Amino acid sequence: MKKPGDYSIITCRIKSDRYKTEQKGNKGPMTGFDMITGVLAAAVLAAYGKGYILFTESRGEECVLYTMLCAVGFVLLVRRLISRRYLRMSMRKVDKLSGRAFEKYLRVQFKHLGYRVTLTDYSHDYGADLIVRKRGEKIVVQAKRYEKNVGIAAVQEAVGSVAYYDADRAMVVTNSGFTKSARNLARQNDVELWGRYDIQKKFKIRE
Repeated sequence: MKKPGDYSIITCRIKSDRYKTEQKGNKGPMTGFDMITGVLAAAVLAAYGKGYILFTESRGEECVLYTMLCAVGFVLLVRRLISRRYLRMSMRKVDKLSGRAFEKYLRVQFKHLGYRVTLTDYSHDYGADLIVRKRGEKIVVQAKRYEKNVGIAAVQEAVGSVAYYDADRAMVVTNSGFTKSARNLARQNDVELWGRYDIQKKFKIRE
């Protein structure tokens, strides 16, 4: 017969096992990114150190070379850190992004899924915020960071952008949902819709 204290021990063991399982399943992409970030940081420091030594020795041309390498490495490091921040972002933080920041967020997420991504001009996008390519297919993406459901206008813009960018098809991606009319028009024009649940699942975003 089990004593009352035995049940608390069993409960603790179950929670511990569950936590270990979740940790194993949530490694995601971060391990590789941490390694690359560390290498970039080390390279930047090494280039800076070498450049400083050459500067003190009055070796101008070589100093300029290492300064340029340091600058390039620093830019790559900053981009890597921004990408890591976006990939770790919770859904609540995504909801607080501006429209342009949401587009940049999607660029990082689509790249992580293996797409080649182009961010269109912010003021003259002709209905597409991003252009993504994968396996020879070109897709225009309309991004909507909304607090309410996305309406029919976004789908119309996406449909119009297909011809302008000579794309194969269109998508509308949002952190919210879609109205019934938007879904109906998307269905008739073969526009793929990614709502809140879809991006949480595809991008593996925690709430």
